[in-house]
Amino acid sequence: MAVVVGGRDNVVSISATKSLKMLAFSVVWGSWIVVKNAAARVFSPLWSDGGDHENNKDAAANENAVTNARGKAIRRAPIRDRPPPCLSTTVYGTHSYVKVKGVKLHYVECGDPNGSIVLLLHGFPSCWISWHHQIPTLSKHFRVIAVDLKGFGDSDKPSARKSYRVENLVNELAVFLSLLGVDGRNKCHVIGHDLGALLGWYLVHLWPRFVSKFVAISCPHPNVHWEYLPSSSFFNKNWICFSQLPYLPEMDALQSDLKIINQCYQHLSKNKKSDDSSYIDAYKYTFSRTVDWTGAINYFRNLPFYRIEPRNNNNSSNKEEDMLQVPCLLIIGNKDVSVQIESFIKSTEFLKTSTLRIIDDASHFPHQEQPKVVNDLLTSYLVRAKVDQKVLRQQKCGGIVGRMKDIVSSTVQYGNTLKDSMQRNISPQTITTNTS
Repeated sequence: MAVVVGGRDNVVSISATKSLKMLAFSVVWGSWIVVKNAAARVFSPLWSDGGDHENNKDAAANENAVTNARGKAIRRAPIRDRPPPCLSTTVYGTHSYVKVKGVKLHYVECGDPNGSIVLLLHGFPSCWISWHHQIPTLSKHFRVIAVDLKGFGDSDKPSARKSYRVENLVNELAVFLSLLGVDGRNKCHVIGHDLGALLGWYLVHLWPRFVSKFVAISCPHPNVHWEYLPSSSFFNKNWICFSQLPYLPEMDALQSDLKIINQCYQHLSKNKKSDDSSYIDAYKYTFSRTVDWTGAINYFRNLPFYRIEPRNNNNSSNKEEDMLQVPCLLIIGNKDVSVQIESFIKSTEFLKTSTLRIIDDASHFPHQEQPKVVNDLLTSYLVRAKVDQKVLRQQKCGGIVGRMKDIVSSTVQYGNTLKDSMQRNISPQTITTNTS
């Protein structure tokens, strides 16, 4: 068991059986990939068309060709040594660096330096620029801090797997917030997307006295996240097992001019706008080297092995005390194939006060696909709390059945197997719960 000092809850390891099963599957998967790649290298000359002249013509190009996890011969990403303007511009705020427990963190700050802090935690594979739609809006009301997580962007990228253990990551974030002036009296809001939200869940559980409100976008509670990963997700359970291997996941990510970036950001690729293209270039620049992937993938070499357990779980008869007391807003796109809506519903079981919002016509990046809708939602949720902290405490609504009834969208139908009944107070496409 790994316990983070100063927190309310514990971070506990999954069972040894589950860990060994995952690692064993990783070895089998890795062996298959090695054999597949070896076969591709041996037989690839037999697959090429034309005579010696044609082979000589393509020889230089083929020197940089490699094989991916499926054994197909493809090219490495070209060298990118100049960052796109959007990564260095001061339009979104001031670029700063701070050293936290020996780790340099890069962050962009915008807004009133004396205002309440909103910490933005990006997802995978991403960096601070993923919040470019939110920074201008939120900075009108808050001191916005968009950080490059350790292992990402311009922050340090230690290669050691142990550097990305939950206790290290959370403690570093807590120290980072302390350096910004956050404490028990001056709390901050935390907004996370994808992997950043996953890290945010651990932060609010272990350091609840630092956080006023938490917003999780496209990421359910870690206790249910890993069990509910759909096979349709690019980063599904098979990929999680694959990521446990050394070196191979990094090499696979670099294939076909970082095709993985295009797959993750299809909503940007489809638009064909110059601005969207520049952001794709920014992501590709950020992940253009092997070291850029090692730190990021190391999160997946650690986080799937941990869960959160209430510190007083075995002694308390009051389950309400075991719930996370920090109010939480959960956001999911109605077209998101990377997470399941059931996992968000299950997540509310760990929360005393929660609001669930489904964003129409959005997939895994609702804050980029529907920025105005998400910005309005964030502003009303956070700024309203700033003006009147009593609003959520006065709201009462139902348990799982009540929550499920009002979040059915045109593409999702929910079962009624979960039974619980209380009073409800629900607005369209939104669920707000308070067990008090």
